Amino acid sequence: MYFFRKILLKMVKVNNLVLFLASIALLLLSSILIVIVENDTFPTLFDGFWWVMTTVTTVGYGDYSPISAGGRLIAMFLYIFGIGLIGIVIGKVVDSLAIYRKKRLEGDIVYKDQGHFVIIGWSQKTEFAVKEMLDTHEDCEIVLIDQLPEAPMLSENIHYIKGDAGDHSTLEKANITKAKAVLIFADDQMTSNQMIDGKTLLIASSVENLAPGVHTIVEVMEEKHINNFKHAQVDEFIVSSETISSLAVRAAFRKGVSGIYGQLLKRSVGEDLFYIPTRSEWRTYRDAFQNLLSEGATLIADRNDLAINRKLDEPIPENAELYAVCDKATYDAILSKGGQS
Repeated sequence: MYFFRKILLKMVKVNNLVLFLASIALLLLSSILIVIVENDTFPTLFDGFWWVMTTVTTVGYGDYSPISAGGRLIAMFLYIFGIGLIGIVIGKVVDSLAIYRKKRLEGDIVYKDQGHFVIIGWSQKTEFAVKEMLDTHEDCEIVLIDQLPEAPMLSENIHYIKGDAGDHSTLEKANITKAKAVLIFADDQMTSNQMIDGKTLLIASSVENLAPGVHTIVEVMEEKHINNFKHAQVDEFIVSSETISSLAVRAAFRKGVSGIYGQLLKRSVGEDLFYIPTRSEWRTYRDAFQNLLSEGATLIADRNDLAINRKLDEPIPENAELYAVCDKATYDAILSKGGQS
């Protein structure tokens, strides 16, 4: 027993690749040997492999069993070494899965896919943003970056990386150079707007330095601080406090207006703002406006230009990005007619 225990302890310390290759070699060699030694009982290689697998996994159906001395010696060898080896391999697999799950929960992973969304900074706003993204595209891949001890949210397509977002090594773990977009939320746990935007600026600078071609959206607390971000080449800004204040004032002067904004901002409620791919038959904005209107949608903007109704007869530029208001069913019907972008 001491001899076998020493062997098993050494096997546990063996490199995983060597262990797996040794297991495969043992299974194949035993299958071939039992067919050669007892061809009457095991007429095919598959029969031999079936018996070897049921033996080393201790299932033992009993439909096949060796009757010759040579076959029984092979069986005893499998009882002593095969079952132990396969048991160690199965244990290694289970341990590896447990370790991976623990690392994923603690944010100690490296994300290797591409075309994903990176969200920096966890808060209630981030939680709403993740839910909104999944409502928009339920299969989109999202990588969260924060310094929480465990992932605040995990699923098949939501991943977590723990670390300082201003550190290049953390951003590299998120494979930020291959990301589709990066959203940087302000740290609202800090008390000073200047300190909050200063931290956001540091993170934005690191992101742009590492991945200048990735679309970056940044939340700032005060609009006057946006000038400080110019060197960081941030693509879009969201002024959090001013947006909320503006909406509150509009609601105060005109009851119910907040509901309109709410529908446009939340993908899962009522009408929504959708990107509409241009069609070859559309020459002017009027062509697109009338065509979409007949399909149940209202064209309202080209990129951030909301003056579509005052230039209906102007030609649509090649780089146009048209947006219309409609519901999800209408949008799906429009895509099916005009082709998806």
